[in-house]
Amino acid sequence: MKKNKFTYLKSGVNINAADNFVKFISNISPKNKGNKKFKNIGGFGSISDIPKSYKRPKIVASTDGVGTKIEIANIYNKYDTIGIDLVAMCVNDLIVQGAKPLIFLDYISINKIDLEKLKQIIKGIQRGCKISECELVGGETAEMPGTYEKGKFDIAGFSVGIVDEKKILYNKKIKKNDLILAVPSSGMHSNGFSLVRHIISKKKINIKKNKFLKKELLRPTKIYVKEVLNLIKNNLINGCANITGGGIKDNLKRVIPNNLVAKINLNKLKTKKIFNWLKKNNIDDAEMLKTFNCGVGFCLIIKPKNIKKVKKFFKKEYEPYLIGKIVPGKNKVELNDKINWS
Repeated sequence: MKKNKFTYLKSGVNINAADNFVKFISNISPKNKGNKKFKNIGGFGSISDIPKSYKRPKIVASTDGVGTKIEIANIYNKYDTIGIDLVAMCVNDLIVQGAKPLIFLDYISINKIDLEKLKQIIKGIQRGCKISECELVGGETAEMPGTYEKGKFDIAGFSVGIVDEKKILYNKKIKKNDLILAVPSSGMHSNGFSLVRHIISKKKINIKKNKFLKKELLRPTKIYVKEVLNLIKNNLINGCANITGGGIKDNLKRVIPNNLVAKINLNKLKTKKIFNWLKKNNIDDAEMLKTFNCGVGFCLIIKPKNIKKVKKFFKKEYEPYLIGKIVPGKNKVELNDKINWS
């Protein structure tokens, strides 16, 4: 009588499926732009050149994920936009210090490899890399039965950028009387989805049948790379902040120098329909402001004389508008007035 042999496949891990996925990525990925000697996809590590145009290059690195927005993708069985979110959450952090994104890597951990699902995610990642003009140079896919429930997965991203030392956006460049501009968000971006899902669950909302939520909840995060790098190239900004978890106050606080305050007039915020919908679900203003971006995806801190020049670098949908000013003080950020929810 033959004994049953133990195999990795019987434990729930399909190495052949993983290999097929790597082949798919290799086939659709652009070949190395910099050094053609190296093939990054499928290797143990990626190799990239540092552009020669930088006299004193500094490396800036960032890592992030998309949180429980993944669960919304699972509900709709739609995975072609969360890859854009993943890239955006990383590269939008790099540009805060003036860095141009160079390379991106992803990590996908999943209960069981589903090639169609993973292909959609990767295509979104590649789209995000194209928008931000960086290269997808590698990643890792881990099949983890027992760790994740059936159909469940998580994704994380890692990006590296480069900035010339003279172009780094230190907070010491921010001065009294500088203006604070809000750059509109595309929507919720990738923050606050645990609260959204809680509301949906408690109110028993069928989001598959709700056309408004179906359109809004998976709207991809806006990538601000091109616009902000152009502003830096033209010496038009003194500082900036990516508005993610923690909202306007917590994120602006990270870039404001001591003895100065970013005074924000909340009644100037241009909120979007999704945030007005959330507000109507019995969430107070303080909770809204620390959980969501409330329509502000990015903030720019500029000299007053540059406001017209700055606006020219943005399409009308994302044109920056004035929401505050830098003044002397100790609290770093003050939110004044109330939001005009519609």
